[in-house]
Amino acid sequence: MAIKSTDIWTLVGTALALLTLLISAGADAAVQPLDSIVAVVNDDVIVRSELQSEVNLVLPELKARGTAIPSEQVLEKQVLDRLILKRLQLQRAKTLGIEVDDATLTEAMASIAARNGMTLEQLRSTLEAGGVSFDDFRKDTQSQIITSRLQQQEVYKNVRVSDAEVDRFLQREGDSLIQRKEVRLQHLLVALPDNPSSAQVESARRKIQGLLKRARAGESFADLAVANSDGRRALEGGDLGWFPMSEVPSLAIAPARALAKGEVSEPIQSPSGFHLIRVADIKGDAPEPITQIHARHILIRTNEVISDEDAKRRLSQLRLRLAGGDDFGTLARAHSDDTGSALKGGDLGWISPGDTVPDFEEQMSKLGPNEISEPFQTPFGWHIVQVLERRKQDTADELMRMKAQEAIRQRKGEEATEAWLRQLRDEAYVELRVGDDR
Repeated sequence: MAIKSTDIWTLVGTALALLTLLISAGADAAVQPLDSIVAVVNDDVIVRSELQSEVNLVLPELKARGTAIPSEQVLEKQVLDRLILKRLQLQRAKTLGIEVDDATLTEAMASIAARNGMTLEQLRSTLEAGGVSFDDFRKDTQSQIITSRLQQQEVYKNVRVSDAEVDRFLQREGDSLIQRKEVRLQHLLVALPDNPSSAQVESARRKIQGLLKRARAGESFADLAVANSDGRRALEGGDLGWFPMSEVPSLAIAPARALAKGEVSEPIQSPSGFHLIRVADIKGDAPEPITQIHARHILIRTNEVISDEDAKRRLSQLRLRLAGGDDFGTLARAHSDDTGSALKGGDLGWISPGDTVPDFEEQMSKLGPNEISEPFQTPFGWHIVQVLERRKQDTADELMRMKAQEAIRQRKGEEATEAWLRQLRDEAYVELRVGDDR
């Protein structure tokens, strides 16, 4: 794990580290106190300055989302829990040899700056003007890339999606995949008087929850609105009509974007009372056509015997043989550690966006037909890849199935990641000292 020069006191967390630094610097000034330890994580420690740096990174996120800032004690606890999980993942990544080189990190930082319409120097200035250390932000970005690669290797590669799951998703939630142009909304209001008492608010809350339960149990939303709504369109069954997405009332924007056809929102409170929003219908377009890539690769996995340098050198040699006229399929069958594709001469078939890890997808995007990449690394090992051809996949039904598969994989991956993180925490030695260091 990279350590900032300004945080050199955290390197070991013992008097020996301090002594070594003082001797190497020839210092005879007054000894500074060690950074206090707030948590022990296996054989590593988290110190107060690291916790404060993480808090400094989190605060702008909360403010940008308009989230109320909790008390200092609550915020520190939440941030420390996140920091512990991050440390555990970085420890696991280290044992697996997952790293991010400076070139990749610099490219990621430049991409972050570009997405925000800035240069790297402008990003640095903006962060520091907001009280966020550029070095801390760079270190956090590096950690995020490493943990993303770790989760791909440990969790997402094991996620499988069946055709039956895709069928069920399309039946229940297919509307969520449509690029929405217009929505038809229904509305139900349980009104509150000006300056309501707490008893009046609670009574209205109970009523709206009861109506939501009835609507979700299958009762007609229009009938419920006619009989119970205080809204101006109650007699029309709460029907507000069609809205282009750009003109949806602010109160209903989130439900209009997220709910499937026929779904009812959770109660929404405003000064006028409690609201229910139902998405009665949707007009939109199927997902945009996607570009698929037909590719093949050769994979060399690293282990106790084969280092990164060995794997890279072997692939470079194979690439020279391919340039000299050797057959890709023959070399893949003989040398690739990806046994599934090796039997097919390294052929991966048609690959859609999101089917592979980002590093692999990025390499394919740079290649023209029949070009072979330089050796590159992903969480699975070292590869060379050849792009055979590209095609546009624009069949609406097939696109919907691909989008559904992607949505299911993401959902299952997030659930599996949560379980994996709990297991990682349960199996670790963690000692909190956050109340002892002040």
